[in-house]
Amino acid sequence: MQFERREKAQRSIIKTYRSELWTKFIKAIKDYDLIQDGDKIAVCVSGGKDSMLMAMLFKELYLHGKKNFELAFLSMDPGYSRENFERIRVNADILGIPLEFFESSIFEIVEKNEKSPCYPCARMRRGALYAHGKALGCNKIALGHHFDDVIETILMGMLYAGQIQTMMPKLHSTNFPGMELIRPLYLVREEDIIRWRDYNDLTFIACACKLTEKLALEAESNDCFAEPQGPLYSKRAEIKNLIRALRKKNEFVEANIFKSVENVHVDTVIKWKKDGISHSFLDEYE
Repeated sequence: MQFERREKAQRSIIKTYRSELWTKFIKAIKDYDLIQDGDKIAVCVSGGKDSMLMAMLFKELYLHGKKNFELAFLSMDPGYSRENFERIRVNADILGIPLEFFESSIFEIVEKNEKSPCYPCARMRRGALYAHGKALGCNKIALGHHFDDVIETILMGMLYAGQIQTMMPKLHSTNFPGMELIRPLYLVREEDIIRWRDYNDLTFIACACKLTEKLALEAESNDCFAEPQGPLYSKRAEIKNLIRALRKKNEFVEANIFKSVENVHVDTVIKWKKDGISHSFLDEYE
């Protein structure tokens, strides 16, 4: 039974959802030059639907593509509940992902900051993944951020931080020389990941942090604009709902948000930053 589920999940990536998942995964790798000969990539699996799918895509690429790189499948336990940890382990067994687990105490540390734990948690988790990946001889870590994460980040920066900035498909680590972060799900839509998950009757953890797990589940299952309630409210959930509402009026809104950072007309920008240095159109204005 477990073998049949594994085969169905793997087959559905390259057949049932080939254009939505496999094709876009390969396109991102090619368009953004994410993999080079000799790479050893730490595929970071948090236990959610996105990173689990990413692991399956990498496994497929390695088995049936050019074996010009190595993979290590990593899963950090930052303080998961026993139930969540077991769910990750069971899903890895079902999908045939050879996860290597390592522990940290990140949840315990960030729980003291209940108002805004997500930012320090994300930074600490990424740092731990870089460190563990480097110790294994990896030169890259792969994270499961998808297309919707990218466009939500663009809007969040504009509406709440007063800046135009996006989540890059790859970037060099500033704290771990020689290490690079890549995002091979960069062009994959979240709704297609959800379809793949449901088609295969899989149940993944959402956000394993007790402060945000409920919100993540509600946001995913809610197809209409709804006001977030109580302390679980987050700006990302608000932006996600806003995009859903805009999509009802303009089906191309997500694609246009993404294209906006590919079509930046620098001659019409008042100020910009390059390498941390501010520039103004007045610098070259007669």
